[in-house]
Amino acid sequence: MLIDSHCHLDRIDLSPYQDDFSCFMQEASKQQIEHMLCISIDLEAYPSMCELVAPYPQISLTVGVHPNAHDGKEPTTDELITLGQAEKVIGIGETGLDYFRSEGDLSWQHQRFRRHIAAAKSLNKPLIVHTREAREDTLGILKEEGADSVGGIIHCFTEDWQFALRALELNFYISFSGIVTFNNAKAIQEVAKKIPADRYLIETDSPYLAPVPFRGRPNYPIYVRHVAEFIAKLRNTTFETIAHQSNENFKRLFNLLPFD
Repeated sequence: MLIDSHCHLDRIDLSPYQDDFSCFMQEASKQQIEHMLCISIDLEAYPSMCELVAPYPQISLTVGVHPNAHDGKEPTTDELITLGQAEKVIGIGETGLDYFRSEGDLSWQHQRFRRHIAAAKSLNKPLIVHTREAREDTLGILKEEGADSVGGIIHCFTEDWQFALRALELNFYISFSGIVTFNNAKAIQEVAKKIPADRYLIETDSPYLAPVPFRGRPNYPIYVRHVAEFIAKLRNTTFETIAHQSNENFKRLFNLLPFD
């Protein structure tokens, strides 16, 4: 059984599933996907995302606004706290910093990030952190704001071992996406080899970043198996070991009881 620790279920292409989300969920069950964490990226789509996944206990939610979201509603800390109190919401984000797709004065990203951290601390729920070309500022704000008190995930990890060590010191887990399977991802693969067994997670970030052999195509949570299989080879262990350990890590981080 597998857990996809980061996916955007309201954005996946359902055409292979007769455009029916229930058909997709049936296939996910057949493929032994035990649980999925559906990640929020803006507040405009949030109500429909909640409605989509509401019937499924094997799907949890986060609430947050992605650092690249420009045109929608700017969240306040109080709004994030209110939305984050819902039973199905287990984390805050995704949040963070992205200097690759945004230019100019990015102080607004810093302020948004800090508000998410404040909400996570108020709710005592982990953070889901996106960082791209902003490593020092990401780590600096996490430290300044005391984010280690709640911890969380550096999702879709694309940094090096030194960054990973500093994130671990801040009480964060490292989550590997399909990028780890790419031929040019040697630094990420090195981190996947070295990371302590009790501090890694696996994800798809679907519908984005499909792993090899599906690179360049739409991504689905069922492909998280390929991430687990690849990391098993890197760590010279079994797929079952990676699947079990990443599941246990997910449940520990989010303080979840064993799933039925």
